[in-house]
Amino acid sequence: MLFAPGMRPTCDAIRSFVSRQHAVSLSHDPTEDAALSLVVADGEHLRATEADAAPLWVELLRDGLTFDLHGLAPGAACGTPDIAHRFDLATTPDGDCFESLVIAPGPHLAGGGRSVPVLRAMLALARDLSLHFPDLAAVYWGPSRSAIGRRFFESVITAWLDGGAFPALGLTAFEESDDGALQSVGLAFWIGQELRIEPPLSIDKVAATRLGVRLINQLVIVGGIGESERIIAPDGTRLVMQASRNSRFVRVRRE
Repeated sequence: MLFAPGMRPTCDAIRSFVSRQHAVSLSHDPTEDAALSLVVADGEHLRATEADAAPLWVELLRDGLTFDLHGLAPGAACGTPDIAHRFDLATTPDGDCFESLVIAPGPHLAGGGRSVPVLRAMLALARDLSLHFPDLAAVYWGPSRSAIGRRFFESVITAWLDGGAFPALGLTAFEESDDGALQSVGLAFWIGQELRIEPPLSIDKVAATRLGVRLINQLVIVGGIGESERIIAPDGTRLVMQASRNSRFVRVRRE
């Protein structure tokens, strides 16, 4: 989650956020433990030094799942993301212009952090935070290396959580390959395969992107493909969709 310098929320701001949520609770705040550790046996308080400072985090509970929120102020921000794609942002963002918070599945979810229920809950939490904190500039999604404008992120994630289409523009992205094909970026995180729209079908990049968005929604629902399938594009063109020999790609071409 990308904030302008000096605008990251504090632990107190997160407590205020939680108090206004019906689906989110604060399950652990390490700063409370740290405050207790500063009291010595004779009742005196130790003075924290800059050397003792560490990134601040809290544990939040949503949909029965715990997530760690790292990088709260006034502690250190999280690392600068590598932004390759942008959605609903007026200019190409520079990661150095932001201070980052990171949401990560809690330790007990280590084995299932990439399952769809966990990812939906994590993105729902990010949506809740984006609705509450107007100083949030964008949300960064690592698998597609995308910075997604706050308003657009709220809209597409809410629609998906309410049963709408998978937010392919943002949670995935598209790049042109050296041979002119249009390939997805980040779809493999969800289904283990990337989508590849072959030329000449990919010559019209706008139409190919629209087709890609439709196909990604279906592929996320079914979890990828292993067999050849014949489909019809929105304009009536007959297409063949099949896995590549190494199964890393779902290739789409004209029949």
